[in-house]
Amino acid sequence: MSSWTERRMLSSHSATSVPTSASPPPPRTVTSDPRQVNMETYWREVQSIEEEQEGEEEEEERKSMDEVELEEAWLTEAGLSSLVVGSSSTESPPVAEAVLSTLTRQQAATVKKRLDNYNETLRKRNRQPIRDVRDIFTEPDGDCAGHCPFPTQSHPESPPRRYHTTTKTIRRNTNRGRSTLPMFVFEDQLPEDPSSPAPTPSPSSPNTYSSPVSQLRCADWLLRDTPYSEGVAEHKQGGTCRDCVCFHGDENSELQFAPVSPSHGLTCADDLSSRDLTRLGFISHIELSTFLQALGVQTKRTRPPHSRTRDGGVFGVSLNSLLDNDRKRFPGVKVPVFFQKLLSFLEQNGLQTEGILRVPGSAAKLKFLRRELDRCWSIFDWTEVRPVDAAGLLKLFIRELPTPLLTHTHLSTFCSVLGVSSEVHQVQALQLLLLLLPETHRNTLRALLVFLRKVVSHQDQNRMSLWNVSMVMAPNLFTHRNRGKKLSITKQRDEMEEAVGGAHLIGLMIRHQDLLWTVPNFLLAQVRQMNQASNQRKFNLSRTTSRLLRRKNEKNDRNQVSELCEGVIRVHAPLHTKVSMAIQLDELTTAKDVTTRFKSETSPAQYLYEVGGNIYERRLQPDCCLLDVYRVNPHCDWLIKP
Repeated sequence: MSSWTERRMLSSHSATSVPTSASPPPPRTVTSDPRQVNMETYWREVQSIEEEQEGEEEEEERKSMDEVELEEAWLTEAGLSSLVVGSSSTESPPVAEAVLSTLTRQQAATVKKRLDNYNETLRKRNRQPIRDVRDIFTEPDGDCAGHCPFPTQSHPESPPRRYHTTTKTIRRNTNRGRSTLPMFVFEDQLPEDPSSPAPTPSPSSPNTYSSPVSQLRCADWLLRDTPYSEGVAEHKQGGTCRDCVCFHGDENSELQFAPVSPSHGLTCADDLSSRDLTRLGFISHIELSTFLQALGVQTKRTRPPHSRTRDGGVFGVSLNSLLDNDRKRFPGVKVPVFFQKLLSFLEQNGLQTEGILRVPGSAAKLKFLRRELDRCWSIFDWTEVRPVDAAGLLKLFIRELPTPLLTHTHLSTFCSVLGVSSEVHQVQALQLLLLLLPETHRNTLRALLVFLRKVVSHQDQNRMSLWNVSMVMAPNLFTHRNRGKKLSITKQRDEMEEAVGGAHLIGLMIRHQDLLWTVPNFLLAQVRQMNQASNQRKFNLSRTTSRLLRRKNEKNDRNQVSELCEGVIRVHAPLHTKVSMAIQLDELTTAKDVTTRFKSETSPAQYLYEVGGNIYERRLQPDCCLLDVYRVNPHCDWLIKP
């Protein structure tokens, strides 16, 4: 009897008794016996993968990292590589100091614990730590110990302006109201047509849902200035925090978010520059560890296996290599063009195909298509490709990546999220975790999740519910480790539990994807503080030099056509005939109001950017209130560009 048959029989006999302590019960499906049918879906996918990989070398077993490796990796990912013995990093010590200056008491305690453990392990091995923890952490004074202050309007000096200026002052008068906060909504409140997005209620439009308005809940934790780890202290005493009480589903419905609009200063990850994203990753990494620790969730990490990469073709080639080649023809592309082409074909031809993603294509046909696409995918003729074969190519592409889409580094942490008892905290943890993914992987995952949501939205035609899609994708996104092996009953049960857990995580990412790419206010505030601390150290000028620079700036200011008053910004548009414009801000002025002033019939889509000050570069969403940005970063430049 084959190992697949044994596992299928086990899942059919124990469909209702699979241990699910690590994850909530799966969502409802359109089938009469969802647990059994979906486990069979999972095992069929596993069998299909094993058949495609027959004859290939077995993946090496991943080994756990020792304590020194573990702590060195953690400190490096937190931006503290200068504290690691023997580090080859070119990062200057001020970067580590800037990171440490932004931390709250709990975040600092996490770093201190890690550094203590690292130094103690070095001493046991007769190696000298690079710095004593007491040199890094000193006892804070007074109330500032609880939470480090975030950036304020106090800046040493206004940096010199970098653009040529001519001035035209405009004022705006409007009675339009501010947009509303992101809202929670339950699944039974969504529109009848699953392909149409759920609208976000606003004061100016009537509520479109049939349920009472009181059932809609603001996702205000995105707007808080305090980190997630600060709000879950009750969990340490076995209690329930505010978010667990306010945001929870019930047995008959799933917790669901309405689409989130980045209003009220909210920022999407792809709105930030690469430099700001790197620093955001440092803070997210520390906060995620602190958050999971506060929730009592343990994380483990294994050493990444040696990846086998290919130089040509598209399968088995790293995402970065694919993008490097694509950018020679399509500068600025963020997702591999082949992956975009594959998703586009499936959206046009496969969304209504019954069993899309679940029904396997022909193994022989897939091998033929793979050879042809590797040979020359850019001129490949897709007209004769069946949707089920294209779906097979999509899953094959994901599995063959040398570095998994969720990365070797973070795969085990994704699984650890299942140990979080509250779904809202699972979403918060996933939000932090996805911000840690390399930019290429994050953008590709985002494109995949958008496609998977479209598949689910056509479930009446394709019979692929959210849970069906999640179960099929689980063994493709979470590396299937036991192919071809005969497992004991206990290990088979463990594998089934991992399958259910992986599917639950994929379901969460599909349902809440609009929220997952949003940067919480507290993280952006800590990035601003880190940038400000770095700038102060980098430009720590002597008094004489500062005085000369101040005189030069004052002379430049006098030469300007007019001096800017409080609440007035100068917007630069180097690509337009209007080089710059001075604009008086009010409580209702948005980025869209400014870009409209420079818009012409022939100009491409333009965005307003916040540049400099305490941020490197940030693209502002059209409905972003500019007065809020001005208050937290009064010395930035305002730039319009594509």
